[in-house]
Amino acid sequence: MTTTHGMSVGVQTPDGVADAYLTCPDDGAAHPGVLVIQDGFGLRPSLRSLADRIAAHGYTVLLPNAYYRHGRAPVIELPDLIDAPQRPEIFQQVFPMIRELTPQLLRSDAGAYLAWLTASPQVAEGKLGLTGYCMGARLAVMIAAMFPDRVAAVAGFHGGPLVTDTPDSPHLAVGNISAELYFAHAGDDDHMTSEHITQFDKALAAAGVRHHTEVYEGAQHGFTQADTSAYDPEAAERHYRELLALFDRNLGK
Repeated sequence: MTTTHGMSVGVQTPDGVADAYLTCPDDGAAHPGVLVIQDGFGLRPSLRSLADRIAAHGYTVLLPNAYYRHGRAPVIELPDLIDAPQRPEIFQQVFPMIRELTPQLLRSDAGAYLAWLTASPQVAEGKLGLTGYCMGARLAVMIAAMFPDRVAAVAGFHGGPLVTDTPDSPHLAVGNISAELYFAHAGDDDHMTSEHITQFDKALAAAGVRHHTEVYEGAQHGFTQADTSAYDPEAAERHYRELLALFDRNLGK
C-alpha cells in the first residue's frame, strides 16, 4: 500500500480559519481531490486514519473540522471508545453545533473547502469526490447539489436524516446533482428507516441521478467508525471497496 503524508492545515472561510487534516500519497505528485465530511463526533484520530486509507489509494484528502467556529479539534473531549451509554451526553454537546450548520453556513464552508482543494498543488485538475458519515452523508448530498460543477462522485454511509418534512430536506435538492452517488445504509438504523430509504431512492431516480444504494444488513448506525461500539469490520471493509471503486470510476485516476 502507498505510504501517505498527513499534516494539519488551515482553510480560510468567510467566518474564520477551519483547522483541517490533509493527507496524500508520499510521492510528490498531484492526485484527485477528496473531501471527507465528519460524523457528529467530529475530527479525531479514527477519522484521520480513515482519510489516510483513502489517500493511500491515490487521492489527496481534506478532512475539515466542521465545528471550527467553536475551536480547534477536538472541540469536545471524547473517550477512546464511544459506546452506547455515552452517546446521549456526547450528543447533548454536539447537537447545538450540528444545528448551527444551516444550508447557508454549509454553502459558505463547503465553497471554501472545495476552493482550497482545487487550488492545492497536491490536487490534480478535475472534479472532486465527497464522502460523508452519519450527518456528513446528509451534508455531502447538500454540497453536491450546491456545487454540481465541482463534484463528480459522492458517497454516504449510515447517513441521516436524508429525508425530512422540512423544506431543506436533502432529498428535495437532488435535482441539481450531476455526480454519481453511492449510499450505504445500516440495516439497524432509526435515522434512515426503510420508508426513508425508498423515498430517497425515488427522489434520486426521478431526478435522473446516477446512483446505487444498498442496505448493509445487520450493520448498525456508525458501522464504519472504528472508535465506536457500532463498528463492524466486515461492513467497514465493504465500505472502503465501494467508496474507492466509486472514486476510481469518476475522478480520472
